[in-house]
Amino acid sequence: MRRSSAREKAFQILFQLDMNDVDPDQAIKDYIETLEVDEYLQTLVQGVAKNKIQIDDVIVHHLENWSIERIASVERTTLRIAIYEINYLEDVPTSVSINEAVELANKFGDEKSGKFINGVLSKIIA
Repeated sequence: MRRSSAREKAFQILFQLDMNDVDPDQAIKDYIETLEVDEYLQTLVQGVAKNKIQIDDVIVHHLENWSIERIASVERTTLRIAIYEINYLEDVPTSVSINEAVELANKFGDEKSGKFINGVLSKIIA
């Protein structure tokens, strides 16, 4: 599975985790139709779930006139994945994380989601 596909599937799982209190391992099993789980997908879901408090702190410290609760789930989940990749995964270039996050936001969010994601991530890496 390509990383962009793994990111998209991880986004969908993490979006569900944001809505429901479910164990990350169980959420992966419930979502994946095959017996083989992609390693990168699992890394993203587990990593974001494990480090959610620290990741959310990063988001909160870079928001202007927003609270994390006001951010729509699509954008919040997208930011969490990108920040996890930027802060915890050394083999993913920052520019790739940002680009992929903007793509996810454009696909699953509204017309302003990509710009919002790009703006917040630009402040984080500055």
